[in-house]
Amino acid sequence: MAEDIPFEREDAAVPGRPEQLSPLIRRILCDNPGPFTFKGTVTYVVGTGRVAIIDPGPDDPRHVAALLEAVKGETVEAILVTHTHRDHSPATAAIKAATGAPVYAEGPHRAARELNLGEINVLDASGDKDFRPDTALKDGDVVSGMGWTLEAVFTPGHTANHMAFALREEETLFSGDHVMAWSTSIVAPPDGSMGDFMASLDRLRAREERLFWPGHGGAVKEPAKFMRALSHHRRLREAAILKRLASGDRSIPDIVAAIYEGLDPRLKSAAGLSVFAHLEDLVDKGLATSDGAPVLTGEFRPA
Repeated sequence: MAEDIPFEREDAAVPGRPEQLSPLIRRILCDNPGPFTFKGTVTYVVGTGRVAIIDPGPDDPRHVAALLEAVKGETVEAILVTHTHRDHSPATAAIKAATGAPVYAEGPHRAARELNLGEINVLDASGDKDFRPDTALKDGDVVSGMGWTLEAVFTPGHTANHMAFALREEETLFSGDHVMAWSTSIVAPPDGSMGDFMASLDRLRAREERLFWPGHGGAVKEPAKFMRALSHHRRLREAAILKRLASGDRSIPDIVAAIYEGLDPRLKSAAGLSVFAHLEDLVDKGLATSDGAPVLTGEFRPA
């Protein structure tokens, strides 16, 4: 079903090697490839001479050294973080210590909701609980420097504190893990929320940036077209889940087995979390029911 989205999985970035993407944007790829990070986390440098850094990345001394080398002789005026998963924010402390730059983000890591009775957060270890910004940003806040202006665009869903950043001078948007050209974003309750994710997607669809630079992989070159396909894909997934409920499936593993044919075994747990996110949203909208509050191991029925 995901092939209804025009994915782009070709990307020539080389870990540790700065690449000039535009007059104002450089990127440095971290060497942390995997099924959830693609070829690795991308850190962006915005500006020339007096710059901003977006998403310093994981706690990887090699990446920190490559990033500091990339901005050698320049002044880092701001560090911005899209969200607090461990592949995006932990290196912030090292970059701040080396540069003295203030840190901007929506806020500390938090779940999208409280845990339900009997529930555990299976992604709890993926959150960077130590992260604290110097300045907490709200939707529409602006961080600016010499020749660059970054507008904060609040986009919860993948995480509760996810923030995208729009570079006004180039009509581009750093979309973090909310919209990526290589894959759909993982939405996993209680860390994330499908209802929030779809609302954030609608918010981005109403904007006019011509290019997105995501936290993993290459550019989203036609964001309006891509986001239409992404939204359509999520609605198709929702419809498929409702169909399985109507057919008698009650558990998340049964639904995953039915609608994810040929799935990479490494992604099975992520698929289950995605189905859970849809089911939680369907319960919220009155289209499905659960025995008690929705939990990953629970049973679900059509409303």
